[in-house]
Amino acid sequence: MNRYRVAFISLGCAKNLVNTEQMMALVQEAGHIIVEDPAEADVAVLNTCGFIDSAKEEAIDHILQLAQLKTTGFLQKLLVTGCLSQRYQKEILEELPEVDGMLGTGSYTDIVPAIEQVMQDEQALYFGNISRTEENGPRLVTTPSYMAYLKIAEGCSNWCAFCVIPSLRGKYRSRPMESLLAEARGLTEAGVKELIVIAQDITRYGTDFDGKHHLAQLLRELCQIPGFRWIRLHYLYPDDFDDELIDTIAQEPKILPYLDIPIQHCNDRLLSVMNRRGTKQEILELFAKLRERIPGVVLRTSLICGLPGEGEAEFEELCQFLNEVKIERAGVFQYSAEEGTPAAAMDNQVPEDVAARRVELMVDLQSRIMDEFNEARLGEVLEVLCEGFDPDAGCYCGRTYADSPDIDGRVYFTAAGEVPPGAFVPVLITGVTDDGDLTGEIEDPEEDEVQNESAQ
Repeated sequence: MNRYRVAFISLGCAKNLVNTEQMMALVQEAGHIIVEDPAEADVAVLNTCGFIDSAKEEAIDHILQLAQLKTTGFLQKLLVTGCLSQRYQKEILEELPEVDGMLGTGSYTDIVPAIEQVMQDEQALYFGNISRTEENGPRLVTTPSYMAYLKIAEGCSNWCAFCVIPSLRGKYRSRPMESLLAEARGLTEAGVKELIVIAQDITRYGTDFDGKHHLAQLLRELCQIPGFRWIRLHYLYPDDFDDELIDTIAQEPKILPYLDIPIQHCNDRLLSVMNRRGTKQEILELFAKLRERIPGVVLRTSLICGLPGEGEAEFEELCQFLNEVKIERAGVFQYSAEEGTPAAAMDNQVPEDVAARRVELMVDLQSRIMDEFNEARLGEVLEVLCEGFDPDAGCYCGRTYADSPDIDGRVYFTAAGEVPPGAFVPVLITGVTDDGDLTGEIEDPEEDEVQNESAQ
């Protein structure tokens, strides 16, 4: 068999990254060579996101950049995989002849024969059943050595009116618990200290097995595995929380009190129209219960401005909700009318400029809430996971439990000695940057001891 140099580029979410890592493992096992630079590869594999307009534009830009390499560099062939190819197979074939082959979201495991085909100047098109995919194979983990994602389920069966994910990823299907635990043990053996549990909806884990929720059981089993220091959860839907899950999060010290719960909106009519289960009152009650029963809990959510039928009154209600509840972390997004979704065909579409203005107002409001949260942390000593030395800042940087990688803030801190990436260190918070990051310095344990002895 011929050996080819293969470069992978992964766009979009962490769930997509896991699929990329699975393809990389298969390619490496087949004897091919993984390279970082597409300009040095025989084949480039672009794993795409096709969720909203901005993601589609990013994917197309990457396709065109890689196509340019085919004319000026070593690169010979281009394979496009993931959500964009699943959603726009016909359009890509007709409008982007630079693409030599495509794999849909049901065919990641066909990456090796696809590479063989394109390198033999054959067109490779693989579009398998999106609701029947192999999720338990090996991965070539590409995240920093101290952290990794564990995808516990694939697909989604929620069918929110604005979302295309079920049509791109298939129905919700949980991975067997024994497979997840085996993978998690392998990650700890590789040095992973922060495990990020992901799926489109982790709260429904196991319901497709027997109708019962099994997330709490899975989390307890993960906490028994030596090596993990932090276990972080993405994403928990508000309508499927139960007391067992809340108690498990509260009682297990490894599970971070950081809960990403996408609510999208708070207006009851819009929630119903968008096929979101639950009401504003139920959301308020859940958040209150979480804050009462989980000490130090930090809530993150996703909010959409400009949903069809959102008038000024509904937007004002959303602003008041955020201002009153003071959610510590919130991603604010402008509604994107995605073709093929029920929401795109609804009346009362909000003009784009109006939706954009609402996003700006909401972001300003959320920034003030986050500033208050950060100011309240001044003078505290927080456990920080060091991510390395930042030469631009001239100091080390890392994250607290309240900061998920790539979406939340950072802590920039000084240290008298060397701090390796992956180390957990106590940092005294002394300031807040204009960008909303924290600054501080490593707390000196010996100084603490002197102070404690003086106080006695």
